[in-house]
Amino acid sequence: MVDRDLAQLRQEYTQASLDEASLPDEPFTLLARWLEEALAAKVPEPNAFTLATVDRLGQPHARILLLKGFTPPYLYFYTNYESAKAQQLAYNPYAAMVFWWASLERQVRIIGSVEKAPPEVSEAYFQSRPLSSQVSAWASPQSRPITRAELEARWAEFQKRFGEGPVPRPSFWGGYRLKAEQIEFWQGRPHRLHDRILYRQREAHWEKLRLAP
Repeated sequence: MVDRDLAQLRQEYTQASLDEASLPDEPFTLLARWLEEALAAKVPEPNAFTLATVDRLGQPHARILLLKGFTPPYLYFYTNYESAKAQQLAYNPYAAMVFWWASLERQVRIIGSVEKAPPEVSEAYFQSRPLSSQVSAWASPQSRPITRAELEARWAEFQKRFGEGPVPRPSFWGGYRLKAEQIEFWQGRPHRLHDRILYRQREAHWEKLRLAP
């Protein structure tokens, strides 16, 4: 029943189009515009994206994160430096991001190299977080097995330790920044003839291509 219902799902995309001749020569202006339009449209979690990484065995891993900074050519996110994703990035410092804004019929795919954000950037972001989120960074041994009771006990322990703050940033927690090398903009179109515009970095300039849907 479920398989049959899934196979019958259909949706026509009709909201907008992409004409490469009218698009900027570099991708960051368009990416900023699309992020602003997602915010203006009140898309739920407009800064949510899928981050894909690869482990030592060549197995892919993907999870949803939140974009917390965008300063071309860098896109910033934050995590525990001892987490599974951090271990994968230490082994293979390349990743892919995917943004999907269903109500706007848009997708953005980004590929690039990843490095740790400068310590002062991580510090500034950590201190901007709510106190409870700062405590959680200390309490969660991310990606390691734990019971719910153990996790809540750790949170209570660190909440008691730090009280009302200030909370220092853990040495094992901070930011990463992905330096975009390819960015593909996808706009849904009728009859599955979607627009796909790919920007690829070529030394000092960006190459702009239309891809078949």
